[in-house]
Amino acid sequence: MRDLAATMTGFARTLRAAGVAADHERTQNLLRAVAHLDVARRDDVYWAGRLTLCATPDDLPRYDRCFAAYFGGRRAVRGPDRTATVTRHLAGGEGDGERGQEPVLATASSIEVLRQRDVAALSAAERAEVHRMLALLRARRERRLSRRLVPAHRGRLDQRRTIREALRKGEVARLRHRDHTTRPRKVVMLVDVSGSMAPYAETLLRFAHAMARTEPRATRVYSVGTRLTPITAELRHRDPGTALAEVSRAIPDWSGGTRLGEELRELLARTSVRGAIVVVASDGWERGDPALLGEQMARLSRQARRVIWVNPHKGHEDYQPLTGGMRAALPFIDDLVAGHSLAAFEELSERLSHARRPA
Repeated sequence: MRDLAATMTGFARTLRAAGVAADHERTQNLLRAVAHLDVARRDDVYWAGRLTLCATPDDLPRYDRCFAAYFGGRRAVRGPDRTATVTRHLAGGEGDGERGQEPVLATASSIEVLRQRDVAALSAAERAEVHRMLALLRARRERRLSRRLVPAHRGRLDQRRTIREALRKGEVARLRHRDHTTRPRKVVMLVDVSGSMAPYAETLLRFAHAMARTEPRATRVYSVGTRLTPITAELRHRDPGTALAEVSRAIPDWSGGTRLGEELRELLARTSVRGAIVVVASDGWERGDPALLGEQMARLSRQARRVIWVNPHKGHEDYQPLTGGMRAALPFIDDLVAGHSLAAFEELSERLSHARRPA
């Protein structure tokens, strides 16, 4: 029962990462529902989740994609023949009944374990599965007030609309209001593609692709190594594989060294990061002058809304920020987070959606 609860909770977490409002109450409803169902039946699990976790029609295609990715195979469709076929496929052989009860949850449990594993230690097939789940991620970010005002039920009194309506009707029947709209806050992400980051660079770029796909106008991505390279345009391609292929052609310094101090100086000279959330994905193995990196991080910290440093080694229990680059940058970082697993990327997405400025 504990495995069942963990599996279903993980599924709800995957849906939340994809943008479905599968909150705690809906997850509890799912757990109560599956307790009365045959969880070996793929259809039962599919419909229990769909009826308890989805709230709007927009959730349905996301739910189908997440269900297929999390439980494997294609979306279930009612009908005994299709169910038997899917069960045999998941079992990797023949058989049903008690023997067929294991594959659905076993597949989901293995994915839940996979979410926590370091991508550097995965096989090619496992990494492809993680990348498939990462493609479903809806990388949200904090929203900010826009200067634009639109009609609203509350807010500032809209004198022009109120008077115009009163002149047309002969009396003030109702006060009209207007309020500011909101826009997604700009995110600037720097991805270290040096040799020491080689095991993580592709997965980090796929996370950057998820961000660029979710909010294309409010995302700027650069690769850093021995030079600063803008790759936002390449990441805007809808297909992750095509986008990564374009990025690999655009970056001239794959697997070289890292001169973060010089590249941050160039970034701040080239563009403004005022009010933006800046994400630096690097292990901090600085080959340039750490003092210069510290100076540029101080400038960055003063301008940015929040500075988040993603270090894949932070996911290891015995990690300590002892490299010269990390020690120089640490005083100016608001959040030091891991970026070594699918679960870590989901946590990073949550931080981006609640990136308040530190007091």
